[in-house]
Amino acid sequence: MTVPDPYHTEQAGAAGGTRRAVALDSPEATARLAAAVAELARPGDLIALHGDLGAGKTAFARAFVRARGRISGTTVDEVPSPTFTLVQTYPMAGGDVWHLDLYRLDQAGDAAELGLDEALTEGIVLIEWPDRLGDLLPASRLDLTLRFGAAEEAREAILTGFGDTGARLAAVSFP
Repeated sequence: MTVPDPYHTEQAGAAGGTRRAVALDSPEATARLAAAVAELARPGDLIALHGDLGAGKTAFARAFVRARGRISGTTVDEVPSPTFTLVQTYPMAGGDVWHLDLYRLDQAGDAAELGLDEALTEGIVLIEWPDRLGDLLPASRLDLTLRFGAAEEAREAILTGFGDTGARLAAVSFP
């Protein structure tokens, strides 16, 4: 998708969601976007991270967790990828952050064993490969798709907000 404005555009997205494209010229810009979304996030929010391998989903999630740590006054020493464990939980004041990577999930129903229901009621949830949930993916959410940009480290983030959660998070002030 070509973005005419170098920073963002807004338009109606699929299924009535608000869609916005944001140009990210570097990994630092991706981290700034993650921090801005982290400022707005609250328990019960779901951020579904979409994109090809290497597009920056895990980098976004790591920056988000670190930013929430700063916001809550919680020290976050390490933010490993949950590729093999499937879920990492970060206890924080103001709501735990749950980071799930569902790439290796065999069937959508297996997500219940990961504590997804608990996560959605008590924490802020980041899910990589959310399409693995199929119909179990909650309707109120922010879909954040990362795409490769023209330059090597550049990315484009497509924010599509669904429901109250998505609308609030998609309206993030950036840059």
